[in-house]
Amino acid sequence: MPTARHRLIALPALSAALAVLVLAVPAANAQAASEQKRTITVEGEGSVSAKPDTASINAGVVAEAKTAREALSANTEKMNGVFDAIKAAGIVEDDIRTSGFSVNPVYSRPARKPDGTQDNPVITGYRASNNVSVIIRDLTKVGAVLDSVVTSGANNVNGVSFYIDNPQPLMDEARRAAVEDAVRRATILANTAGADLGPVLTISENGSFRPQPMMMRSMAMDESGSSVPVAAGTQEIRANVNIVIELE
Repeated sequence: MPTARHRLIALPALSAALAVLVLAVPAANAQAASEQKRTITVEGEGSVSAKPDTASINAGVVAEAKTAREALSANTEKMNGVFDAIKAAGIVEDDIRTSGFSVNPVYSRPARKPDGTQDNPVITGYRASNNVSVIIRDLTKVGAVLDSVVTSGANNVNGVSFYIDNPQPLMDEARRAAVEDAVRRATILANTAGADLGPVLTISENGSFRPQPMMMRSMAMDESGSSVPVAAGTQEIRANVNIVIELE
C-alpha cells in the first residue's frame, strides 16, 4: 500500500506529463495547418446550339349538339377524318396518341334582371371534344400535316412544338465544354497569382439545361390551301460545373 510520501511524489510527475501533452496538441494543430492544401475553386459553363429534329402537334375536333349522343356522333365523324388525314401524311400509328376526350354540358348565361336577380343556368346542349397528339419526325412534313388536319375537319389546333429527340450527346458535349471553361479560368487566375495548377480534387455539376419544346401558337393559312409556313429555329443546351484544383 502506497504511503502518503509516495502519493506526494507521484502527483508532480503526473502534472508534468499533462503539461507536455497540452503543449503537444497546439504543435500538432500548427503542423496540420501548415500542411493544408492550397486550392482554387472555379465555375465553368458550356453550351451547345442545335436545330430541333422533331415536332409535335396537338389538334382535335370540338362539336356541339342538342344531345350528348348527337354531339359525340358529330365529333366522331369529323375525328375519323382527322385520323385518316394524319395517317395519309405518312405518320405511323406509334406516333399518334389521343391526348384528351370529353363530353360536357353547355349552359345558358341568363341575363341579370333589373332587380339584380338572375335565373339559374340551364343546359342548352352538349359539347364533345377529342384531341390527338402527333409526333412528326420529318420536319419537312410539319406544314403539310397541319394543313391536312385542318382541311379534314380539325377546328381546335393548339400549335406545334419543336424539340431535340435525343439531347443526351449534346448535353455531354456541353458538359465537356463546361469543364474546359473551368480549367481555362483556373489557369488564368492561378498564373496571375504566381501559382501553378496541380491535380483536380473535386468536380461537381451544378445542373444542366435541356430546352423544353418550343411552342408556336400563332399559325396562319392562306386561302390557297398551301402548307402552313413553320420555322423550327435553334435550341441551346447548357451545363454548369464547379471544380476544386490544388495549387502547387
